[in-house]
Amino acid sequence: MKVRQYCCCAIPIVNAGIYAALTEQLVAAVLIGVLSFATPSIVGAATPSFAPLLFGIVCLVAGAVQFLGFLGVANEKPILFRRYITLHGLAVVAAFALAAAWVIISASKHSTAESNCIADFFNTTDSTEQTEGNTLCNIFPWVDIGIMAGIWVWLAIMHIYLYVVISSYSSAQQQDHIKYDALNDPTNPLNGEGIPMNSRDPWDARASTDYSGGYTHGRQASAASMNDVMNQPVRQPRDGFSYSDAAAPYVPQPNYEGSLSHPNNAYTQDPGPTPKFNDPYYDDSSDLNRPSQAQAHPGEF
Repeated sequence: MKVRQYCCCAIPIVNAGIYAALTEQLVAAVLIGVLSFATPSIVGAATPSFAPLLFGIVCLVAGAVQFLGFLGVANEKPILFRRYITLHGLAVVAAFALAAAWVIISASKHSTAESNCIADFFNTTDSTEQTEGNTLCNIFPWVDIGIMAGIWVWLAIMHIYLYVVISSYSSAQQQDHIKYDALNDPTNPLNGEGIPMNSRDPWDARASTDYSGGYTHGRQASAASMNDVMNQPVRQPRDGFSYSDAAAPYVPQPNYEGSLSHPNNAYTQDPGPTPKFNDPYYDDSSDLNRPSQAQAHPGEF
């Protein structure tokens, strides 16, 4: 069965969705079974006296089967969960078959249901009440049958969907365990044949799909032999201040005493206006509040 990701349109099936499905089936089975035992007879039902007892027992059995599903999910037991699905399917089919049989029998024995209704609720000698009883007891059994049929259809659609959900979860659970067991299978070790792309050549000169022009790359054999390469001198990394392969030793500078003379080509210049060569900004004759061409240092007063 196709693996589903969500249950009820928005609940992730792992694991909130599967627990929600199992909980719904458990609550529905227990609730319907208890109602079958505890509630009085339905007006429109014309079933044998053992019908509520039999239907209630089947519903409670279906509810008890749900605990196998909880164990299969909590303990990650795919075989147990698969057995649960089989038992759950049998119990649900039996419950819906009995319910459909009781609805069909009640519809076919409408006169019996009408007579039981009159005897239970309109057992009087008053002709007016008898007339009202005949009218009401003719309508209400059909209303009850319609309600029972509608509930049967609604529950059938819901539980068919939930059966699809739990079957999908079982398929995903089995696939995950098969993949996990394959990692520890001694007959299929993790050798070179099982590693994807193990036989790939990193220098495979195939055209790259990243470039429309068909960019390719390749390798070329070295022209030097191994002996020539090994006999070459060892090159040390440079320290950033050397300009030859053999770094010269560091020579400390002598300590000078007194004042040092300036180089012959060094000179100073008094501050002056900023040059304005080819600057039309200062050639404009309009009277604007332009900044001065020479300004003092911000730290000087």
